[in-house]
Amino acid sequence: MKSKLSRNLYAIPYALWILIFVVAPIVLVLYYSFFDIEGNLSLTNYINFFTPVYLKMTLSSFWYAFLITAFTLLISYPTAFLLTKTKNKQLWLLLIIVPSWINLLLKAYAFLGIFGTYGTANSLLEVLGIGSKQILFTDFSFIFVSVYIFIPFMILPIFNALDEMSPTLLDAANDLGASAWTTFRRVIFPLTLDGVRSGCQVVFIPALSLFMLTRLISGNRVITLGTAIEQQFLVTQDWGMGSTIAVFLIIIMFVFVALTGSRKRGM
Repeated sequence: MKSKLSRNLYAIPYALWILIFVVAPIVLVLYYSFFDIEGNLSLTNYINFFTPVYLKMTLSSFWYAFLITAFTLLISYPTAFLLTKTKNKQLWLLLIIVPSWINLLLKAYAFLGIFGTYGTANSLLEVLGIGSKQILFTDFSFIFVSVYIFIPFMILPIFNALDEMSPTLLDAANDLGASAWTTFRRVIFPLTLDGVRSGCQVVFIPALSLFMLTRLISGNRVITLGTAIEQQFLVTQDWGMGSTIAVFLIIIMFVFVALTGSRKRGM
């Protein structure tokens, strides 16, 4: 009885944190979504969300988030696999994670210089004889920078899943005559699927709502739900419509987490 009471007391700060910083903001956003730009109680915002403009924006957000997640996974999985085979794997992992500690705005401004007209990328193209190209303010630059930023967050869960895998399973597969591809397809990848799911969640969900990079790197040529929310709150001052978009974004995030969550198999 005493230990149960003690656990309940320890849970109070956590419950307060969730209530104040998670539940309350969601309730507040939901509340504002039922008011139009003039402050009248209305369902106009929800009706407007299903117009072609916002539906196209939603599809665009999904497409770019999918591309960012796919490219990040394609780079991160083999990188994480190679890290588990290196001698000082924890040190190499740390070196990959360290750039994520740098402020996102600073990294975005660094790429403005790298991809600019007189930046490092164009200087390299000049040396190769290709000539200067418009790299900045394109879909390529937006996806490239986004993938660079999200790579550490994808590598970490995949690395942990690979590192926890027992080497005896690989030895057993080799003893049974499985090829390298068969071992990967039938043993390694299924056992690291939870890490892949976690990595995809960590990348896909924030990629849906990117807005700073859409301004700085793509020059507003890429429009996402995050960009729309920023414009509604800061430009048009339509808090109701901005809250409505945020409500649908939250719903999409919860659905994605539910679909990609790990499913425990019955014994």
